[in-house]
Amino acid sequence: MKAVTSDVNFPQMETELLAEWQERNTFAESMSQRRGSKEFTFYDGPPFANGLPHYGHLLANTIKDTVPRYWTMRGYYVDRRFGWDCHGVPVEYEIEKRDNLKGRADILAMGVDKFNEACRASVQAYTVEWERTITRLGRWVDWQNQYRTMDKSFMESVWWVLSELYKRGLVYRDFKVVPYSPRITAVLSNFEANQNYKDVQDPAITVKFKLKDEDAFILAWTTTPWTLISNLALCVGSKIQYVKVRDHESGEHYYLAEARLASLYKKGGKDAGAQPFDVVAHISASQLAGKHYEPLFPYFKEHPGAFRILVDDYVTTDDGTGVVHQAPAYGEDDFRVCRAHGITLVDPVDEEGRFKSEIADYAGSFVKDADKEIIRRLRDSKQLLRNEQLLHSYPFCERTDTPLIYKAIQTWYVAVEKIKDRLIANNQRINWVPEHLRDGRMGKWLENARDWAISRNRFWGTPIPIWICSEHSDHMEVMSSVADLEARTKTKVDDLHIHHIDRLTFACQKCAGQMRRIPEVFDCWFESGSMPYAQIHYPFEHKDRFHQRFPADFIAEGLDQTRGWFYTLSVLSTALFNEPAFKNVVVNGMVLAEDGKKMSKRLKNYTPPETLLGRFGADSVRLFMLNSAVLKAGDLCFSDQGVRDTTRAVLLPLWNAHSFLTTYAVADHWQPSKELASGVVPAVDSEIDRWIISRFHTLCQRVHEQMHHYRLYNVVPQVLDFIEDLTNWYIRLSRKRFWGTDDESTTATNVSAADTEQAYQTLYYVLLGFSKVFAPFAPFIADRIYKNLTAGFEALPESVHLCDIPLGDKELIDRELEGRMDLLRRASNLGRSLRAKHQIKTRQVLPSMLVITRKSADRDAIERGAELLRGELNIKEVLFSTDEANFVLLSLKPNLKTLGPRIGKELNAMRQHLEQLNKEPQRVVELLTHLEEQGSVKVLGHDLTEADFLIDRGPKDGRLIATEHGVTVLLDTKLTPELVQEGLARELINRIQRLRKDSGLQVSDRIVLRIAAELTLAAAARAFAEYIKRETLATELEVSTCEKRESTETAVVEIDGSSCSLVLAVARS
Repeated sequence: MKAVTSDVNFPQMETELLAEWQERNTFAESMSQRRGSKEFTFYDGPPFANGLPHYGHLLANTIKDTVPRYWTMRGYYVDRRFGWDCHGVPVEYEIEKRDNLKGRADILAMGVDKFNEACRASVQAYTVEWERTITRLGRWVDWQNQYRTMDKSFMESVWWVLSELYKRGLVYRDFKVVPYSPRITAVLSNFEANQNYKDVQDPAITVKFKLKDEDAFILAWTTTPWTLISNLALCVGSKIQYVKVRDHESGEHYYLAEARLASLYKKGGKDAGAQPFDVVAHISASQLAGKHYEPLFPYFKEHPGAFRILVDDYVTTDDGTGVVHQAPAYGEDDFRVCRAHGITLVDPVDEEGRFKSEIADYAGSFVKDADKEIIRRLRDSKQLLRNEQLLHSYPFCERTDTPLIYKAIQTWYVAVEKIKDRLIANNQRINWVPEHLRDGRMGKWLENARDWAISRNRFWGTPIPIWICSEHSDHMEVMSSVADLEARTKTKVDDLHIHHIDRLTFACQKCAGQMRRIPEVFDCWFESGSMPYAQIHYPFEHKDRFHQRFPADFIAEGLDQTRGWFYTLSVLSTALFNEPAFKNVVVNGMVLAEDGKKMSKRLKNYTPPETLLGRFGADSVRLFMLNSAVLKAGDLCFSDQGVRDTTRAVLLPLWNAHSFLTTYAVADHWQPSKELASGVVPAVDSEIDRWIISRFHTLCQRVHEQMHHYRLYNVVPQVLDFIEDLTNWYIRLSRKRFWGTDDESTTATNVSAADTEQAYQTLYYVLLGFSKVFAPFAPFIADRIYKNLTAGFEALPESVHLCDIPLGDKELIDRELEGRMDLLRRASNLGRSLRAKHQIKTRQVLPSMLVITRKSADRDAIERGAELLRGELNIKEVLFSTDEANFVLLSLKPNLKTLGPRIGKELNAMRQHLEQLNKEPQRVVELLTHLEEQGSVKVLGHDLTEADFLIDRGPKDGRLIATEHGVTVLLDTKLTPELVQEGLARELINRIQRLRKDSGLQVSDRIVLRIAAELTLAAAARAFAEYIKRETLATELEVSTCEKRESTETAVVEIDGSSCSLVLAVARS
């Protein structure tokens, strides 16, 4: 054990530790020593490696490192295999941007083989940066044995998953209206479409459709004018009442829902108070049904069965006119209603979202860009009644940030709705952290689960292994393995990507046709959802291993994955095994910039992660994130200042405790025994030692209780509270005990050598044990402290991460002692706050402090620590009482804010009752005592809590007063000349100690001291000369009176406006 300075560079320390871990293969050693132990299974969700890691990744990786480290230190074998999401639009889109490809046609012109190989080459462009950043964060993962979704073995397992679903009747092909991204020419699943909604302004127009059999119009409203090109019907609600009105301004007759009249005419009418229309008739939906109208556009005017009014229950009067225009190719309900009435769809929009050539007026225009021209044409033809703008939420492609449309497309589906009840039941078996997600966000999503569109008309992905006959589309075969395909095609298959296998055909077994693979690839979410099986090539390899480790004990990702990975894992595991894929899941919220906005390179509203890690170190970043609402799925506004504050409030105090122990131990030639270094509890009788040991074991038990339930948000605050207890209470109160010598009693401190030994043993034991508890959360500082404290003990593990984490010994936990120390700290904090509030210096000795409690037991508990309070607060005498009324003026008033709404007119009577009560102080004390013990008290028939009172306390004799949770402190601040002198002496000691430190003296060095001060200060130094010598380890002290002077040979200090010159030298032995 060597002495360490309090001046520490955490980033440099961490970099050195990373090198040590790598050189000594510490991670590999931590794995190998647990091999053969009970396994803890962790699934690591695969990220895309085509971009640099951001703070959201740092957060997720911190959680993914903390939990496996913890369970490893609990004695489990935790495989920590990293994986990569390699397929899908994110990769393709990057290549399209890089090579200036504008869409599908450009890709086909380039060649699918060249495009896919470009994707393969680029897919892990940032893996080096990822590995560097994640390693710098302190996360331990197996980089050598990583899985990739583009590997043949992974893709083969994905084929097996689909084949199993197909055998179970859970895969089908259908023509449905689905979310569609024109930019990537691909269908999106309903959960993908829900990932990226934005508030946008869109046109909201009311259009007049001319009825054929009468001189009237029926009004319909839409926010997608481009779909009017394909209008084939109108739909009214079966339970909605409609009206026919005559518009005063135009003289025209309109049909619309009666409930929408006020909305339509909110701006109409020439006369301010006049109604701008007359109701001509009330009419039901059934009376409108079947009426024909003239098409707005001529393109499909001959379409059979079209341009008539239909009836369905889905129409509402929440907005619009109560009449919905039907474009069955672009609306899910439109498609359903029109198909039910025998109206086939028309789809004049190509795969890139542009109008086809048959729409001559708008051919080649992107549909949403055509809105303005379509509205202009409707206005010119007098078919437009209203043209407004609507701010509403609209889906955008998550990958390209371009608007989606809804489009009827033939797609392959997994029949999720068939297994929905099982999905919901399995979800109840999962421990969600935070818990509300199980029945909230995730539960509600599962209740409304839709069949999953799994096919994508793209290129770089796992091909869907379905081969269909060229002659009969109902003749199909699903390959479950590479062996299946090789057997059917008599061809060796080395790569499963489409540019390698789409040329493979074989004869249909049912007819003379040829079997060809369908063109689609899998939704990449299907691949990541197959990760539990595909990462180990199940069922082709490791079958026993898989079943031993499934479901996973733990996974963790962000809140958005309730619509993504959490969902797809659950769907596939339920479909395959009727099991949840995981037992426990920690869900983090979103990491935002400090200004509450999304982090943006363009806005430059955040510090790059690598810069921040280099500035403060990974431990501070980890702890800042782990100790925030983001662990409860809330948002975190990430700030550099928050990380800096974590360094100052957590790491520096802990390091200073380490520095304090090692500095004094080395100076005192103290070394721990082998037993102590091995974790044997020291035998101590000092109450403060027993307390910190009890607190440590309480912490251990609480950490394990919360980690068992994966509530990291409850763990870290308790860990940080313990650091506060250790550094700001135990060490502060025990500091003088470390100034011992080899004598039975020291002339310096009046502390016995035995007590000093107990202090060393206790602080060493607690710091060493705490390094193990802290290791999963802050792996760097924990390991550096552990390594230093165990240096020289070769039989011990060389790293804290190779140790078992302490579980806590209930026999060493003294709840009564901890409660008593809490009371002591409460009294101490009250005294310190009074000093700070009234600007009384800590070093100024005060005559007395009175501590009042209502309970005798509390008084006795605090009284046992009177000496601690006296020294901590610099008080000559500490007094105790339970008679609050004898010393304190008590006054109760009703809290109008809480009581007013509840008791109303009785408030005045309550006020008068409390005024009378205030005249009897003892009754007020009794009421407050009852309130404290029971939580409420009945007054005038009302049950009142503490929040219902305004409680005022004032001293009867001019002392300062403060109170908190049943403890009241009265501080006497009257100063005698002797107390003033003693305060000045303490200030002198403080300056001398600073000078010792600045001069580079060891803590044990004796000194010769000369003080030259002005009259008042010199008198104080003479009066307390022995005290000053004892506290500063001075063997000689010379005090002289002088005028203010300065010299290069002396240190000149100011104390309360008086000048003082200090000269010190090391005493000769």
